[in-house]
Amino acid sequence: MEHALTTGQSDSMGFRGAKLLFYAAVILVIAEFIGSFTFKVGPGKVVLLPMIWALLMGAALGLASDRWRSPARLDVKTQFLAAAILQPALLLFVAKLGLMVGSALPKLVAAGWALAFQELGHFVGTILLGLPLALLLGIKREAIGATFSVGREPSLAIIGEKYGMDSAEGRGVLAEYLTGTVFGAVFIAIFAGFVASLGIFHPLALAMGSGVGSGSMMAAASGAIAAQQTPEMAKTVLTFAAASNLITTTVGTYFTLFISLPLAIWGYRVLEPLIGRTTKASSASESIENSAPKLGEVKTEAPELGYAGKLLAWGVTAVLALVCDWIIHGTTPVQGLPGMAIMVLATVVGDGIASLTGRKIPAVCWVSLVAMFLTSPICPWATQIAAFSAQNDFLGVTTPMLTFAGLSIAKDIPAFRRLGWRIVLVSFVANAGTFLGASFVAQIFHV
Repeated sequence: MEHALTTGQSDSMGFRGAKLLFYAAVILVIAEFIGSFTFKVGPGKVVLLPMIWALLMGAALGLASDRWRSPARLDVKTQFLAAAILQPALLLFVAKLGLMVGSALPKLVAAGWALAFQELGHFVGTILLGLPLALLLGIKREAIGATFSVGREPSLAIIGEKYGMDSAEGRGVLAEYLTGTVFGAVFIAIFAGFVASLGIFHPLALAMGSGVGSGSMMAAASGAIAAQQTPEMAKTVLTFAAASNLITTTVGTYFTLFISLPLAIWGYRVLEPLIGRTTKASSASESIENSAPKLGEVKTEAPELGYAGKLLAWGVTAVLALVCDWIIHGTTPVQGLPGMAIMVLATVVGDGIASLTGRKIPAVCWVSLVAMFLTSPICPWATQIAAFSAQNDFLGVTTPMLTFAGLSIAKDIPAFRRLGWRIVLVSFVANAGTFLGASFVAQIFHV
């Protein structure tokens, strides 16, 4: 009897896993064939990339599954399995980021002190403005995930490892990510253009403030600033904005991990008893956590991934990333395989070091350090490794990651609905805070 039950649970888990991977593959292929879509809104433009289509289609499938009675539906336990796969998949993204950083280290060193210190403004500015507002609006632990950074992909990885994407903090960072993705470029273009017109900051300080860690938001903000400058200054603005964005996308991971996240946690503990309010948003976390099953409650169906599960998740994500590169860039899997294997190797080694050291330092940090070493000038094989890695597109790794994020998100929609306009407002203020904070610090060092 016990053996039959175990076998039944294993079969159920296998069926859910196969179903999840099938949906992920179909969604990813459709998203890549849709491609990018760009439209102008006022002084800026919005670019919807395949990763956004993948995230939205995954979420739509989960919402539509509520009405199905078929075994093929994307039930809540399968959504939790998607969330479990998402966390190791995020580490593969961090490895790709680290491989990019290592080869760019000489450029970062040459960027100067203003570019180096403005990074602090990027990640502290979100907390100084965003966190108090979130607490005043009645947002609880979601405020930590929503305001410790602007919620780009590295932030998803950090929160996913520390709290899990099914936590209140995970919902907060994902809500910030969604808001920033859909509205961020439009908002930052309008806001940056307005601040530039005031003449308070030097154009190059504003350019450095534009590098918030998102390519589309950086382009929108720097474009709005450059439009108000002379042709020569406009070119310099775009150059400094790109350098700042490179630092934020790479070194900024460590600022986020060791400075802004601990600061956000401390700020929440201190400020929540003082200015925290009870509103409709306050019950979002408790409601969703009380109504939806937890990973611990469905362990026989969707257990927490062990090491074998992580290897499978990395392998599946790598295969899907190779498919993305094949569809978009024509890079065959044979051409992309060496670079992808290096990426997986860096992830395995980094995660292994984190386990051996008792995870006192998160795997996110170790994985990025290992990957950075492989393409840094001190590695004897850096040139060849960088050449292999160049065959793998940055967005090719991001799209599979967000596909699993989309497939896991439907279980959290009730919480997002309760947060509603509040999280959108907090996201806008956090984005304004990161821009102003970095611009202020850059102004001090530049002038």
